[in-house]
Amino acid sequence: MLDENIRLRAVEPEDINTLYELENKMELWVASETLVPFSRFQLKQYIASMNNDIYENKELRLIVEIDHNDQKAVAGIIDLFDFDPFHNRAGVGIIVNKKFQNRGVASKALELLIKYSFQHLGIHQLYCSVITSNKASVKLFENKGFTLMGTRKEWRKVANKYEDEFMYQLINNQ
Repeated sequence: MLDENIRLRAVEPEDINTLYELENKMELWVASETLVPFSRFQLKQYIASMNNDIYENKELRLIVEIDHNDQKAVAGIIDLFDFDPFHNRAGVGIIVNKKFQNRGVASKALELLIKYSFQHLGIHQLYCSVITSNKASVKLFENKGFTLMGTRKEWRKVANKYEDEFMYQLINNQ
Protein backbone atom coordinates (compact mmCIF):
# COMPACT_ATOMS: atom_id res chain seq x y z
CA MET A 1 0.00 0.00 0.00
CA LEU A 2 1.59 3.25 -1.10
CA ASP A 3 0.30 6.77 -0.64
CA GLU A 4 2.76 9.62 -1.20
CA ASN A 5 5.63 9.00 1.20
CA ILE A 6 3.78 6.91 3.78
CA ARG A 7 3.12 3.20 3.32
CA LEU A 8 1.62 0.39 5.34
CA ARG A 9 3.47 -2.89 5.00
CA ALA A 10 3.77 -6.29 6.63
CA VAL A 11 6.04 -6.76 9.63
CA GLU A 12 9.47 -8.11 8.68
CA PRO A 13 12.08 -9.83 10.90
CA GLU A 14 14.22 -6.69 10.53
CA ASP A 15 11.53 -4.77 12.46
CA ILE A 16 12.40 -6.56 15.72
CA ASN A 17 14.22 -3.55 17.21
CA THR A 18 11.31 -1.22 16.47
CA LEU A 19 8.78 -3.63 17.94
CA TYR A 20 11.00 -4.16 20.98
CA GLU A 21 11.29 -0.42 21.54
CA LEU A 22 7.59 0.38 21.06
CA GLU A 23 6.15 -2.62 22.89
CA ASN A 24 8.33 -1.96 25.93
CA LYS A 25 7.56 1.75 26.43
CA MET A 26 5.70 1.68 29.71
CA GLU A 27 3.90 4.96 28.98
CA LEU A 28 2.16 3.21 26.06
CA TRP A 29 1.02 0.21 28.07
CA VAL A 30 -2.18 1.91 29.20
CA ALA A 31 -3.44 1.85 25.60
CA SER A 32 -2.40 -1.74 24.92
CA GLU A 33 -3.32 -3.07 28.36
CA THR A 34 0.17 -4.54 28.65
CA LEU A 35 1.43 -5.30 32.14
CA VAL A 36 4.87 -6.82 31.53
CA PRO A 37 7.64 -6.19 28.99
CA PHE A 38 8.20 -8.34 25.92
CA SER A 39 11.52 -10.07 25.31
CA ARG A 40 13.22 -10.08 21.92
CA PHE A 41 12.72 -13.85 21.89
CA GLN A 42 8.95 -13.45 22.34
CA LEU A 43 8.80 -10.83 19.61
CA LYS A 44 10.87 -12.98 17.22
CA GLN A 45 8.43 -15.85 17.79
CA TYR A 46 5.50 -13.49 17.23
CA ILE A 47 6.95 -12.25 13.92
CA ALA A 48 7.77 -15.77 12.78
CA SER A 49 4.22 -16.95 13.50
CA MET A 50 2.52 -14.05 11.67
CA ASN A 51 0.96 -14.98 8.37
CA ASN A 52 -1.09 -11.79 7.89
CA ASP A 53 -4.29 -13.79 7.52
CA ILE A 54 -6.80 -11.67 9.42
CA TYR A 55 -9.37 -14.47 9.22
CA GLU A 56 -7.07 -16.91 10.97
CA ASN A 57 -5.29 -14.58 13.41
CA LYS A 58 -8.21 -12.19 14.04
CA GLU A 59 -5.66 -9.39 13.84
CA LEU A 60 -3.47 -7.62 11.32
CA ARG A 61 -0.39 -5.68 12.39
CA LEU A 62 1.21 -3.36 9.84
CA ILE A 63 4.31 -1.21 9.90
CA VAL A 64 3.90 2.48 9.10
CA GLU A 65 6.86 3.28 6.86
CA ILE A 66 7.84 6.77 5.75
CA ASP A 67 10.45 8.22 3.41
CA HIS A 68 12.70 10.21 5.75
CA ASN A 69 16.04 11.80 4.86
CA ASP A 70 16.16 9.84 1.57
CA GLN A 71 15.72 6.56 3.45
CA LYS A 72 12.82 4.39 4.51
CA ALA A 73 12.12 4.67 8.22
CA VAL A 74 9.64 2.91 10.49
CA ALA A 75 7.37 5.63 11.80
CA GLY A 76 5.06 3.39 13.82
CA ILE A 77 2.67 0.47 13.97
CA ILE A 78 -1.03 0.26 13.16
CA ASP A 79 -3.25 -2.69 14.04
CA LEU A 80 -6.58 -4.24 13.33
CA PHE A 81 -7.48 -6.46 16.28
CA ASP A 82 -10.42 -8.46 17.62
CA PHE A 83 -11.56 -9.00 14.05
CA ASP A 84 -15.05 -10.46 13.98
CA PRO A 85 -15.69 -11.93 10.50
CA PHE A 86 -19.38 -12.59 11.17
CA HIS A 87 -20.16 -8.97 12.04
CA ASN A 88 -17.32 -7.62 9.85
CA ARG A 89 -15.83 -5.36 12.49
CA ALA A 90 -12.41 -4.81 14.01
CA GLY A 91 -10.68 -2.63 16.56
CA VAL A 92 -8.00 -0.15 15.53
CA GLY A 93 -4.82 0.79 17.37
CA ILE A 94 -1.92 2.99 16.34
CA ILE A 95 1.44 3.95 17.79
CA VAL A 96 3.71 6.53 16.14
CA ASN A 97 7.35 7.00 17.14
CA LYS A 98 7.87 10.28 18.97
CA LYS A 99 10.15 11.76 16.30
CA PHE A 100 7.37 11.36 13.70
CA GLN A 101 4.50 12.69 15.81
CA ASN A 102 2.72 15.94 14.94
CA ARG A 103 3.66 15.57 11.27
CA GLY A 104 0.48 14.02 9.89
CA VAL A 105 1.88 10.48 9.92
CA ALA A 106 -0.84 9.03 12.16
CA SER A 107 -3.54 10.76 10.13
CA LYS A 108 -2.27 9.42 6.80
CA ALA A 109 -1.64 5.91 8.22
CA LEU A 110 -5.16 5.76 9.67
CA GLU A 111 -6.59 7.01 6.38
CA LEU A 112 -4.75 4.23 4.51
CA LEU A 113 -5.92 1.60 7.02
CA ILE A 114 -9.55 2.74 6.78
CA LYS A 115 -9.44 2.58 2.98
CA TYR A 116 -7.79 -0.86 3.03
CA SER A 117 -10.23 -2.17 5.65
CA PHE A 118 -13.36 -0.99 3.88
CA GLN A 119 -12.39 -1.48 0.23
CA HIS A 120 -10.25 -4.63 0.37
CA LEU A 121 -11.24 -6.49 3.52
CA GLY A 122 -14.93 -5.63 3.33
CA ILE A 123 -15.05 -4.53 6.96
CA HIS A 124 -18.32 -2.86 7.89
CA GLN A 125 -17.24 -1.20 11.12
CA LEU A 126 -14.03 -0.06 12.80
CA TYR A 127 -13.90 0.90 16.46
CA CYS A 128 -11.43 2.14 19.01
CA SER A 129 -11.15 3.11 22.66
CA VAL A 130 -9.18 6.15 23.80
CA ILE A 131 -8.58 7.45 27.31
CA THR A 132 -10.12 10.89 27.58
CA SER A 133 -6.84 12.57 28.47
CA ASN A 134 -5.21 11.43 25.19
CA LYS A 135 -6.21 14.55 23.29
CA ALA A 136 -4.05 13.73 20.24
CA SER A 137 -5.78 10.37 19.70
CA VAL A 138 -9.22 11.87 20.32
CA LYS A 139 -8.52 14.50 17.66
CA LEU A 140 -7.06 11.91 15.25
CA PHE A 141 -10.06 9.57 15.34
CA GLU A 142 -12.64 12.37 15.30
CA ASN A 143 -10.91 14.00 12.32
CA LYS A 144 -11.14 10.69 10.44
CA GLY A 145 -14.90 10.49 10.97
CA PHE A 146 -15.09 8.20 14.00
CA THR A 147 -18.21 8.94 16.05
CA LEU A 148 -18.17 9.07 19.84
CA MET A 149 -20.50 6.30 21.02
CA GLY A 150 -20.07 6.58 24.75
CA THR A 151 -17.82 6.94 27.75
CA ARG A 152 -16.72 4.20 30.09
CA LYS A 153 -16.32 5.78 33.51
CA GLU A 154 -13.09 5.15 35.43
CA TRP A 155 -12.28 2.36 32.94
CA ARG A 156 -8.48 2.49 32.76
CA LYS A 157 -6.07 2.51 35.66
CA VAL A 158 -3.33 5.05 34.94
CA ALA A 159 -0.65 5.73 37.56
CA ASN A 160 -2.78 4.72 40.56
CA LYS A 161 -5.89 6.58 39.42
CA TYR A 162 -8.72 5.72 37.08
CA GLU A 163 -9.48 7.54 33.85
CA ASP A 164 -12.55 7.58 31.65
CA GLU A 165 -12.34 6.03 28.19
CA PHE A 166 -14.14 7.17 25.04
CA MET A 167 -15.55 4.56 22.66
CA TYR A 168 -15.57 5.46 18.96
CA GLN A 169 -16.81 3.74 15.81
CA LEU A 170 -16.67 4.32 12.09
CA ILE A 171 -19.22 2.60 9.88
CA ASN A 172 -18.52 1.86 6.23
CA ASN A 173 -21.33 3.58 4.34
CA GLN A 174 -19.89 2.88 0.89
